[in-house]
Amino acid sequence: MSSDLLLSPLTCRAFSENANNQCDLHVSTHQLLVDTEHHKGLPVMSPNDNLPAPVGETVPVTSYSSSEDEEFYDAESPNESKTGMASKKKKPEMVEEEEEEPFSEVEKKAEQRETPIIYSKEDCFDDLYDVKDDEDLGSMEQHGSIIGHLLSQVRIGMDLTKVVLPTFILERRSLLEMFADFFAHPDAFTKIADMTTPRERMVQVIRWYLGAFHAGRPSEIAKKPYNPILGETFRCYWHIPDLPDHGDLASDGPISWASKDNLVFISEQVSHHPPISAFYAEHYNKRISLDGYIWTKSKFLGLSIGVHMIGQCVLSVLDYDEEYTLTFPSGYGRSILTVPWIEMGGKINIACAKTGYSSLVEFHTKPFYGSKKHRVTAQIFEPNDKKPFVSIEGEWNGIMFAKWATGRNESFVDTKSLPIVKKIVQPPDSQDEFESRKLWRKVTQNLKDKNVDAATEEKHKLEQRLWRKVTQNLKDKNVDAATEEKHKLEQRQRDEAKDRKERGVKWETKHFQEIGEHWVYQDPLVKRLKKRTPLPNRKRPS
Repeated sequence: MSSDLLLSPLTCRAFSENANNQCDLHVSTHQLLVDTEHHKGLPVMSPNDNLPAPVGETVPVTSYSSSEDEEFYDAESPNESKTGMASKKKKPEMVEEEEEEPFSEVEKKAEQRETPIIYSKEDCFDDLYDVKDDEDLGSMEQHGSIIGHLLSQVRIGMDLTKVVLPTFILERRSLLEMFADFFAHPDAFTKIADMTTPRERMVQVIRWYLGAFHAGRPSEIAKKPYNPILGETFRCYWHIPDLPDHGDLASDGPISWASKDNLVFISEQVSHHPPISAFYAEHYNKRISLDGYIWTKSKFLGLSIGVHMIGQCVLSVLDYDEEYTLTFPSGYGRSILTVPWIEMGGKINIACAKTGYSSLVEFHTKPFYGSKKHRVTAQIFEPNDKKPFVSIEGEWNGIMFAKWATGRNESFVDTKSLPIVKKIVQPPDSQDEFESRKLWRKVTQNLKDKNVDAATEEKHKLEQRLWRKVTQNLKDKNVDAATEEKHKLEQRQRDEAKDRKERGVKWETKHFQEIGEHWVYQDPLVKRLKKRTPLPNRKRPS
């Protein structure tokens, strides 16, 4: 099973013939996910550093060594036919979930609203990637034999990268593109640089962070993105609402045709073994950037699947010489045998070493009995204070409310009213051969058209001609064709990796470099600005 499944929610809850033997499979998901409990031990790396600075924490027990001889691909069982599994298994018993606690009137109204979307006249609309027509998987009973086969492959302590995945669960985009959705509210991100005090900037960092998760999941469709191939890239940019665009191009930036008034994003699959995705975003005129990377490791633990999202992000506000270290929650897919749904869980720490401000964010998983889905709480602390000056609570895909130490209560983030700004991507004909949408186009087409067999076939062919045909077939909903194309491409990558290893040749990345245990963008904004003039150092307000 590909590691990026863990970024896309899937959970199995099955009962054996002995009704007392319940098995829950919780698979971690979502754009930009990090399990902070297992993130400990990694030194913090910023775009300004040449070497990582040590952090006094312990390394997790689980090994994350990239030297382990494992494959990180989605795969099919050799005996799986184009239309499903050859062998039929008894359908697992369905389990009804406990009803949730009732919503308040404000929350009910928020649930009924649709998040507004802002389009740009420059946007080259590509209906292959229009999520509005992406359908829910519905009940998993129709795929009972496939899910049963999936469950039959797992055992205690098993590495989930070995588990076979059916093609019908694929989402019509690459994992690299999913990471970009974390900036679907670009104005909330760039506003961090507009705040005049350290306290205001930390509050805005948390406001942006908490409002970012819902955009990557416009619905509760539980699907997994394409597994990026080694060397695959994705590029896009956003116009900032209400910010004039003067058209002055940032020709030395990650996207040379974007202006200095745009927020730009680039991601690259920098490693195949283990699978590591690196990403970078910047706004030139606001002098703000984010540099990050992520990879996963998972084990089947009996009643659950342990998933560790390894990596970090560093958010840099250059005019104040501030860096905020960020980690991200694990994700889970629930009820894969009935109707899959998504949730996240875990404690997150966000901190700025220079100012001393910090925040503790917790995503709460729903208990089996009672409570609500998608709960999140957060606290923000002054330097050296143990009591927060503001506490936040709500749903990460709904409304979050803030309670200040002064007694003031207010809406902090309302994801239903925050407009999603559509990212601008070049048309496929203008993209490089290794850019995600061009690589995956035919697989995506077949998935969109529900041509699962064709999508699987294109996926196999893409092993010889990259991922483009896989994408086309997925759009056409031809899952079998997409899977076939995917297999061919993955085998090609294995063969190339083996050849490089035998010849002692290291893969050369295009846009990112490895420094110590970290991956950073090769030419970040701070480096380019320093080549010209020293950065202004605004005085901290008293």
